[in-house]
Amino acid sequence: MKMNKQVSAILIATLLAGGVASTVSAQDNDARAERRAEMFTQLDTNGDGSISAEEFANPPSRFAQADANDDGMLSAEEIAAAGQSRAEDRAERMIARMDTNGDGMLSEDEIGQRRDGARMFDRLDANDDGVVSEEEFAEARMGDRDGRRDGDRGGFFGGKRHGNR
Repeated sequence: MKMNKQVSAILIATLLAGGVASTVSAQDNDARAERRAEMFTQLDTNGDGSISAEEFANPPSRFAQADANDDGMLSAEEIAAAGQSRAEDRAERMIARMDTNGDGMLSEDEIGQRRDGARMFDRLDANDDGVVSEEEFAEARMGDRDGRRDGDRGGFFGGKRHGNR
């Protein structure tokens, strides 16, 4: 009888873990779907519901996206609004990626689960010598390795994690 309870407990724990993983996976898929829809809308410059070869080859620039009144100039308000929009998008993606309990908010525990000191150290130790030199630390902090900036997946958030060695 005791063995049956242990097997049942293991089975329940496995099913619960699978459910959490499925929820996290579904949230990640939802976030990706939202990003794809947003990119599609940005590329569909004439709003006809499809992307022509010309629209695909000539995506709107960040400047054009920020120029809300299409006057060819950016006001302080337009710049602030564009920055606020990007910050909101990043925050939404972060919550979608890290919100393990699905409540739409991040707790300290949920954020802490994503921290891995060993992985962070591994990213900083660019030459794999087991120590982080002042130069490696400075390069990671500046996000500039091999002439690439963070947006190019170099630097601190690129590197080994993405297979770039």
